[in-house]
Amino acid sequence: MPLLPRKGPLAIAAVIDIALNARSRPVAAKSLATRHRLPPRHLEPVLQALVRHGILKGTRGPRGGYELAREQRRITADDILRAAGTADDINGMPLTGSALISKVVMPALGQAEHAFAAALARINVEDLAHSAAALRKSSSEG
Repeated sequence: MPLLPRKGPLAIAAVIDIALNARSRPVAAKSLATRHRLPPRHLEPVLQALVRHGILKGTRGPRGGYELAREQRRITADDILRAAGTADDINGMPLTGSALISKVVMPALGQAEHAFAAALARINVEDLAHSAAALRKSSSEG
């Protein structure tokens, strides 16, 4: 059961790519798209969402592009996924062309989804009903 939007892995891969490649100058969106075998129109809404959320910094012009807006250690996968969730939908976009996505991002996100699914499997309706009944009881007493 996929828990993340399709743009989530792309957003994480883009931030990793920028972290690795924006040493002396910003990374162009076209370069990112080429490396991940994507049309730039699929990548641009994700990059803009990352800029709006303060994860990336965008620079316009012929030598423009994207770089991290803060230190690598201060950017979490959760930050990136929350920002990506605000990007325009990119359903139908193939993600298999990028080795970074298929070999690094997807396995890490797969582990997180597995852990989340396991946590959900430990929650049952009986426990939730008991909690709700206790809440109802304490509300009626107060």
